[in-house]
Amino acid sequence: MELFKPVVRFTLGRQSSLAPDRHPKEEGSVTENEDGAEGIDPGVRLMYLANGGDLEGIRELLDSGVDVNFKDIDDRTALHVSACQGFTDLVALLLDRGAAVDVKDRWGSTPLADAIYYKNHDVINLLENRGAKRLMAPMHVKHAGEVPEYEIDHKELDFTNSVEITKGTFRIALWRGIKVAVKRLGEEVIPDEDKVRAFRDELALLQKIRHPNVVQFLGAVTQTSPMMIVTEYLPKGDLCAFLRRKGSLKPTTAVRFALDIARGMNYLHENKPAPIIHRDLEPSNILRDDSGLLKVADFGVSKLLTVKEDRPFTCQETSGRYVAPEVFRNEEYDTKVDVFSFALILQEA
Repeated sequence: MELFKPVVRFTLGRQSSLAPDRHPKEEGSVTENEDGAEGIDPGVRLMYLANGGDLEGIRELLDSGVDVNFKDIDDRTALHVSACQGFTDLVALLLDRGAAVDVKDRWGSTPLADAIYYKNHDVINLLENRGAKRLMAPMHVKHAGEVPEYEIDHKELDFTNSVEITKGTFRIALWRGIKVAVKRLGEEVIPDEDKVRAFRDELALLQKIRHPNVVQFLGAVTQTSPMMIVTEYLPKGDLCAFLRRKGSLKPTTAVRFALDIARGMNYLHENKPAPIIHRDLEPSNILRDDSGLLKVADFGVSKLLTVKEDRPFTCQETSGRYVAPEVFRNEEYDTKVDVFSFALILQEA
């Protein structure tokens, strides 16, 4: 007599937004037991059809009595799967049939979190209209007295007619009548611990900085999602664009620019109790104000010298062209890596 039957596992095309491995080797691949699909549990078949967007097949299964909230071995439901894949009609059908809207899988991800991660905007709107709750911002505090002094109400930021300043990073917004630059941490990256940690680190550094040759930190949105860092907006653009437009600089201009950068970097390196290393000093991270003054900006990969590096620096974090070799080799380094970058900028100017 057969005591048990091997578990049938389907490797679906798009996995949980919080799963450790979200990139299976082959999208939509299926692993079955030796008996093939004949003996598949109806609930597992529901998951498989949801992955393929089979609206009629799903409807037939549900009409036959299959539980719309069936969970696989990872506690994922058909609603999770259809939200990942972006099947709006299927999501609507499952909700109409009683699917739990905020159900969590074994990693804590909800259908809405999965839809956000995979940028399925129609599904996001549908789930929110049906009552789905967004993930709590990672820096959210429980008591009003714990809210940081720099906190900005996200409702005060007006993104009407907003345009990108740098692709995928900063946007222009209006805050209390003035233009500001806003760096957003989208909800789709909230599950990414490395990116959240980098956001926290950048925010911690910006609070320490106040100098005429460093872009001014104005505040941040940390109690709601998406989280944002708000800094002054410099309409003259960055040094990279200026050099492309003007070509080689006059000696007097080059010296003035060099002094502006040096003053800003010296301020960072003289920070107490530990120097701040920029690590990504390049022309695109040096901005010009209305008077032509240069200001060092973008501290997304900066760190305090006393902070021990726990992972290698990668080209995904920066263009890499101006980064000192010892940073990429994950060797011990100090403020001289910024001097290396500064020298390359001077050579280019």
